[in-house]
Amino acid sequence: MMLDEPRKLSDYLTYLQSRGQVVFTDQQAQQALGISKRSLLDAAEKQQRRGRLLSPRQGFYVIVPAQFLSWGAPPPSWYIDDLMRHEDAPYYVGLLKAAELHGASHQAVIEFQVITNKRLPRIKAGRSPIAFYYRKDMDPVRAGLADHKTDTGRMKVSGPELTALDLVRYPRAAVGLSHIVTVLTDLGEKIDGAKLGAMAAHFERAVLQRLGYLLCLAGHEPKAEALSHQMFRGASLPWIELDPPLAADPDFAPEPVARDQPWHVIVRRIPEADE
Repeated sequence: MMLDEPRKLSDYLTYLQSRGQVVFTDQQAQQALGISKRSLLDAAEKQQRRGRLLSPRQGFYVIVPAQFLSWGAPPPSWYIDDLMRHEDAPYYVGLLKAAELHGASHQAVIEFQVITNKRLPRIKAGRSPIAFYYRKDMDPVRAGLADHKTDTGRMKVSGPELTALDLVRYPRAAVGLSHIVTVLTDLGEKIDGAKLGAMAAHFERAVLQRLGYLLCLAGHEPKAEALSHQMFRGASLPWIELDPPLAADPDFAPEPVARDQPWHVIVRRIPEADE
């Protein structure tokens, strides 16, 4: 596609938006406009200063539509799929953001959380930062993903079962165990026990123990039972800390308030769901 004269980047942005597109690469723009990379960089810098364009990754641009100028960027859901294709990395939207999309969040999730097999730095794009969490092997969890329709296309999102497992695997991303219990209270209703058991095979045993305990605490004992056969794996179950950071310093660690026998979890502070 070649634009009519004058060949300006602003014309190109207008053209793309008229076709419902909000992203492009430097190579696509150079080819469309017939200009050098240096000329494109100069023009893109001007558009960025005006707030009409942002570049979350080198060579990748996102158009900022007029209705999002005050935000500084459109929602990450508009371009995350294109961005991860540009990175040539498998991904899925997960953790608290996925829980929110499943209707299991009691508060707005500011951080747009993505799990991928590349170690990528955090992106500050407008009001919603994009945070990347690392998982080495993405293939085993593909069955736990679903396509989610967005305003500009589709994106990969973890299903309720994978979301629950990830919340426990990445507790810092979930803002602590009490918040996880709060989310699981609603999310547990959507979890399929058979799917949870199958997905559990791809997670560390300690994650399953902690999730089992937390699901029971959230009132979903039948769903928690789906984890049991994966926990033992032919070996005796070791005792683990529910919240390892609490026990990190022996001089300051609270005394255990419970030792949960079914899940072999040492509890030093019982998480409480937010009201």
